[in-house]
Amino acid sequence: MRDQIQYHRVADTPDLVLSDGTFSEFEFKPHYHLDYHIGMVTQGVQKQRFQGKSVLLGPGRISIMPPGEIHDGSGYDDNEYSMCTFRISASLLTEYMNEISGKELGLVGDDIAPFFAGAMLEDTALANRLIQLYQGVQNPQGLNALPVQEAWLKLFDPLFQSLKVVTPQAVEGGLSITQLMLVREYAEANLANKISLEKLAALCDLSRYQFLRRFESSMGLTPHNWLIQLRLERACLLLRLPNQNLAQVAANVGFYDQSHFNRAFRKWYGITPSQY
Repeated sequence: MRDQIQYHRVADTPDLVLSDGTFSEFEFKPHYHLDYHIGMVTQGVQKQRFQGKSVLLGPGRISIMPPGEIHDGSGYDDNEYSMCTFRISASLLTEYMNEISGKELGLVGDDIAPFFAGAMLEDTALANRLIQLYQGVQNPQGLNALPVQEAWLKLFDPLFQSLKVVTPQAVEGGLSITQLMLVREYAEANLANKISLEKLAALCDLSRYQFLRRFESSMGLTPHNWLIQLRLERACLLLRLPNQNLAQVAANVGFYDQSHFNRAFRKWYGITPSQY
């Protein structure tokens, strides 16, 4: 069976994108996102590796991946699986938490660090309710539909209680939080341009080799693969907006032509930018 991957826009908001698919051959290589991903397998089993551990995600389990969390995904024992995922912006998630907690809470530090740690929750009832919500959000009113608003708030309360709030921590032998911030800020500001290893190393006052070794220890990816992911994730945010020109999006995030952009997007997400 061929892989089937679909993305669904939610009415009136770019802060939430839904995705679902059946995967038989496609594998998600180690990668990260700029938003939160809440995923549920509906059939079969997905094997994930994150936080240095291999875990199995099957029906009744909920996978929560915060911004920047390196993870992968593939079928278990080469069997196909189906799953659905909420891709929710950090600002929208914080908005829900503020409303539920009654407090004005913000993200911890810069968005380079997650507000919540990644988690794998074992809760069949909650997973089933999230799957029902996933289906309910796909209506002409999107998040503004009254039943959807009620379901969001009732579901996120127990979900928040299961998650651990974290603050940035430097990895031993890696870059400092300040160095990571400098690299992230420079990359964001120069995403449309060529970014060299020499420049990134100089920002951290390190040699190229020192920077390469410490960056990979901190981020779990080489600078090259991390930068490709940043470009693709920024492209995803742009593609959520109406009337986007694919060639211009590719140029804005640093791909030298649309063909290169298409190949990279398909490699990491399993679909072309036009299908996102």
